[in-house]
Amino acid sequence: MVTAVPRLTDPPVQPATEPPSAPRRPYSHSEHGVARSDPYRWLASVSDPAVLAHLTAERAFYDASCLHLRPLTSALRAQMLSRLPMIDESARWVRRRFTYWTRHAVNSEYAELWRLNHASTAGSTTESESSSLFFDIASVDAGTGYLDVGVTLVSPDEDLLAYSVDTDGDEVFELSFRDLRTGEDLADRVPRSYYGGAWSADSGSFLYTVHDDVYRPFQVWRHRLGSDPGDDVLVLEEPDPMFAVNLRTTRSGELIVISSESRSTSEAWVLEAADPDSRPRSVGGRRHGVVYRVEHAPGPAGDRLLAVTNDAAVEFRLMMAPIPRYADQDHTGWTEARPEDPRERLIRADSFADGVVLAFRAEGEHRLRIVAHDDLAGAGRVLASRYEVGRLELARNTSYDTATVTVRDASYLQPPVWSSVDLRSGSPTDVQRGEAPGFDPQQYAVERRTFPAPDGTAVPAVLLRHRATPLDGTAPCLIYAYGAYEAVDEPEWDVALPSVLDRGVVWVHALVRGGGDGGRRWWLDGSMGRKQHTFDDLIAVADGLDRDGLVDGSRIATRGLSAGGLLQGVVFSQRPGRWRAVVAEVPFVDVVTTMLDEDAPLTITEWEEWGDPRIREQFDWMLGYSPYDNLPPAGDRPDLMVTGAVHDPRVMVREPAKWVAALRHSDPEWSPQCVFRCETGAGAHVGPSGRVAHLGYEAEVYAWILDRLGVTHD
Repeated sequence: MVTAVPRLTDPPVQPATEPPSAPRRPYSHSEHGVARSDPYRWLASVSDPAVLAHLTAERAFYDASCLHLRPLTSALRAQMLSRLPMIDESARWVRRRFTYWTRHAVNSEYAELWRLNHASTAGSTTESESSSLFFDIASVDAGTGYLDVGVTLVSPDEDLLAYSVDTDGDEVFELSFRDLRTGEDLADRVPRSYYGGAWSADSGSFLYTVHDDVYRPFQVWRHRLGSDPGDDVLVLEEPDPMFAVNLRTTRSGELIVISSESRSTSEAWVLEAADPDSRPRSVGGRRHGVVYRVEHAPGPAGDRLLAVTNDAAVEFRLMMAPIPRYADQDHTGWTEARPEDPRERLIRADSFADGVVLAFRAEGEHRLRIVAHDDLAGAGRVLASRYEVGRLELARNTSYDTATVTVRDASYLQPPVWSSVDLRSGSPTDVQRGEAPGFDPQQYAVERRTFPAPDGTAVPAVLLRHRATPLDGTAPCLIYAYGAYEAVDEPEWDVALPSVLDRGVVWVHALVRGGGDGGRRWWLDGSMGRKQHTFDDLIAVADGLDRDGLVDGSRIATRGLSAGGLLQGVVFSQRPGRWRAVVAEVPFVDVVTTMLDEDAPLTITEWEEWGDPRIREQFDWMLGYSPYDNLPPAGDRPDLMVTGAVHDPRVMVREPAKWVAALRHSDPEWSPQCVFRCETGAGAHVGPSGRVAHLGYEAEVYAWILDRLGVTHD
């Protein structure tokens, strides 16, 4: 029997202000003969002073409502910061002239980029004499309250750095170039760029992407250093609004790869890095439903490309393709190198002189397989995490001509470990361990379980707890889930998490359909017309935890961000009595309206994930779960925290704002139990920038959750 969650008759502390009430202005949409009321449509105009005033009032109510949580928030933040090492350095990656790494000083917001000069080490008595800080990210902070870096790419001759900066959170990056010999920036500045970039072989040109007004990267441009950016040359433009472009230089340094992808289809082009003025040439054309990604693999087996593709292979297979030197080519010249294994989702291929590293998922884990260039279909050597629940992945490896690669082993409750792996023998040697002062991983337990969904599918979940916290039905529980885009939230050390576990909370990662934890099929079974499976899976995990007597069923909270925020919005509506509290961060909750708005960022490119509401069948299934269009009944709602940001280009702030306004109006008595943490200044999709600032945000969210779960304050 599933436990009903008791409602609190009064909030623990009466907020200092009343929750805002947004005016209702009659408006109705009509599609396929279906009328949809939208009285808060006016909140979409963020330039309207009335909208900003309303969002500011929501933030003021949040601040007042959480005033009593400040001591707990401060305690959580201090504990989180205490687990950061004095000096936090990454593993190193080697290039011809320098060895590189990143470094965080204690309590610093942003990383520093360091390098070691190979030529000067012989004349130095210590490594520090040969090491130098070449880019301090904090030095480009404009004081807006937000800072993010899109690219930091060192040129092939290692004398220049291309870097791009966003100071608002809207993912519009200004691209700059620094002379690493002098430490001075060049006069060249490109005012608008996006993620991705590639240097020419002579370090004289840089290729970059540009996004349009709906934040779709659709163009690749070439800038010649020393020239006016207004004279930059358009290299490639993607006309199809379903597709987004990206680019990179191959590890060999010989080719630049431009890719364009929708959710179901892709195309890749190459051009020689030594001839950046040449025309990009297609590797395999474009066929609807076929995705492929290419890697340059020169060597004794021939100069060729490797392509990881779903062509006739749901979980992907490996193909070999010739390099198109003079003209476009289609896929007919490709040959199979490794057939599909339905038990493994092949993710990518990374080529090195002494072997190829294949990344794949099997049995819910991210693993690596090393194969020889002349035996790509062989069993190879499989490398897996040393942890019961972990993931092993390639770290940053920039050199092609190497006999070893660096891999990174990560888990939820262990700082990462980096190892050097011999490509011929597969033998690993640990080279670096992350640190967490005062943290003892032996005090915690982690395990996998499955819970049955309504259709009988076994939904996996990872349970984390302090060993002093029993799984006997007495402990409160916090579930995290995402479930979209075939994305996987891999196990990762988080300095914030022990502060929750130490307070007797069981933290659960629900690996719901729509994500990629179970491979491509797992995503297909939780997208488009099967999206309800994602929502059913989260509810099934919560019900199973309660039914099996593992946690206190009356004290279950759930949390998710973006598409995971949609998930929270849906389960808030479909099973409001299941939850003690719900945290919906930047939630995509006005599904039909957004997917009909072709001028909204990312809308058209998302039709193959959620559906195209211009099509009646797809309109119906989205309307059936859209949280804004399906409010829960009044009187049986859990406490709710919602977040949003005015500058968020991925989920427009209008979505959480409209949803919160509608929820407040439909249940005024419950309204004080809903808080909306809105960033009205600089801020981004995933919260504040900077490591310390983000931990402060996590402390706020966790303090609210702990308070809702009835966990005793410090």
